[in-house]
This record gives sequence, structure tokens and C-alpha cells, in this order.
Amino acid sequence: MSSVIAIVVVTVAFGLVYPLATTGVAQVLFPDKADGDVSLIGRDFSGRPGYFQSRPSATDYSASVTFFNNLGPNSRELSELFEENKALYERREQLRPGEEVPVDAVTTSASGVDPHISEANARIQARRVAEQRGLLLERVLELVEEHTDGRFLGVLGEPGVNVRDLNGAFDREGL
Repeated sequence: MSSVIAIVVVTVAFGLVYPLATTGVAQVLFPDKADGDVSLIGRDFSGRPGYFQSRPSATDYSASVTFFNNLGPNSRELSELFEENKALYERREQLRPGEEVPVDAVTTSASGVDPHISEANARIQARRVAEQRGLLLERVLELVEEHTDGRFLGVLGEPGVNVRDLNGAFDREGL
């Protein structure tokens, strides 16, 4: 009998009370973010030449089916996918032979919906975006800098440029 009571108490505490309490605290402390932050989900901007492009996605940026491609480092299929992504990137960005392609330009993120690209990737894409929009490269790079997130806690991870927010800034400013 005591085990049944324990199951009921734990179920109510962690299945009802705890989620409601954390949701309530989140709504009070973070009212703009508590219902979800769409800027955390990448988006497909292919076919829109005046926009920065997100990194490749194994899920077509669908947040309901996030996953990575699960192919191993010795997989021929993965190698071919990387080569295909690299060729597309080089063609789109009009890279010269031997010009380095950032890793995030050819690989997917772990979730498949990460909205961030590396600063190196953004600097390469800035040339195309500036040309397509008729802007000075310096202005585009300023917006890239404004939408670059630093390292988590100042030491973890690498800085990243939020493509979704950056492209939204161009739209909001009418650039």
C-alpha cells in the first residue's frame, strides 16, 4: 500500500506540481521567452539570394522531427553529402579555387534546426548579400557583428551568427 501512495505522490509532485510551478516562474521572469523562442529554430532561406543561408539541415528545418543524419565518419554516403554541400556552397558564394569552406557550411547541426552559422561562414556570405542588396560590405558586416552571439558563459562553445535574426534585421530595416 505504501508503494501505491508513493507512486501517486511522486506522480502528482513531478507530473503536475513541478511543471506548473516552473511554467509559472518562467512566465513571470521571462514573459517574452516562456512560450517558446522561434529565433532558436533555423529556417530555409535557399532560393533567396539576398539572404544569409543557414547551415544544411537533415530535417528541412522542421522542429517537430529534429535529428542529425546519424552517418558514421567512414560512411561513403556522408562523404558524398559533404562533397555535394561543399560544391553547392562554393558555387553559391562564388569561391575561388583553394578558398577555404567553413565546416558548418557543409555539415548539419546535431538537431538539424540550429539557426547559427560561424563568423567565418557569415563573412564569406556577406559579400554575396551586400552585392545582391546593393549595400556596402561594411554595413552588412556591421549587422553580422550585431547578430553574433558570444560564447556561453564567456568560455563555452564558439561565437555564432543567428541567421534568422540577421535576415530579419535586413527586412525590418528595409535594406
